[in-house]
Amino acid sequence: MTERSPKRSFATRPANPESWIKASDTPSARGSADGGYTARLTIDVTSELRGRIKIAAFQRGVTVAEMLRDLLAREFSSTEGDPS
Repeated sequence: MTERSPKRSFATRPANPESWIKASDTPSARGSADGGYTARLTIDVTSELRGRIKIAAFQRGVTVAEMLRDLLAREFSSTEGDPS
């Protein structure tokens, strides 16, 4: 059997999670509304849940992305003393 390459593979866990998280902080092509950095996040959801999310966003008069960004910002707000 052949020996594995010493280079990091796609699923290799980082030695230092903090530096790994901050390493992806590069300016995106679109940028964010506040001129900061953005990062793409991909999740798998069922077709049924995707439909409910789209309906909720439509009823609120916002895009799915805007609604989910707000939801995530509320859930993971940066607070005083938060290490992030």
